[in-house]
Amino acid sequence: MNIGQLRHPADHPLSAGFTDNTDKVNAVAERSDGFVWRCVDEAAALKSEGIALYDGDPNAICTLSVWKHPADLEAFVHKSVHGAFLKRRANWFKPQDHRTYVIWPVAAGHRPGFREGLERLAQLEAQGPTDAAYDFDHLRQMAGPKASE
Repeated sequence: MNIGQLRHPADHPLSAGFTDNTDKVNAVAERSDGFVWRCVDEAAALKSEGIALYDGDPNAICTLSVWKHPADLEAFVHKSVHGAFLKRRANWFKPQDHRTYVIWPVAAGHRPGFREGLERLAQLEAQGPTDAAYDFDHLRQMAGPKASE
C-alpha cells in the first residue's frame, strides 16, 4: 500500500505529468510478472471502509495491490516505467514526515483493505521493519547477499 498527498488537485496542470500517466503505469503493473490484484476504485474503497486520508484532504491518493512475490513488486516499482515516475515524485507529492508505503505478507486469495494497510503502515512506523510490515530495504535484507557479492 502506498499513500500520499498531491501538491495540487488531480486536475491541476502541475499534476498532469502524474495523473495523465496513471492509467499507463497501472496497465504496466497489471502486465508485470507476479501481479495478482489491485484496488481499482480507491475512493470508493476508502469511503466504504470509512477512511479519510490526511484528515479528508481531497488531494490524498493511495494504491493497494497484491503480488505473488515481493521481488516482483520491487521489479515493477523500481525497474519499470513506474521507477521513472517515482524519481519525480517530489514534483507532484508533498513531502511527509512519516512512511508512505508498506509491504506485508498476504495469504493466498486474500484481498486486503485500506484499513488493514493503514494498520500495517502504523505498525511499520511504530516498530520499524518486521516480517509482518516492512519496506524495500528490509526486503533486500531478508533476501541476503547476491551470489556475486
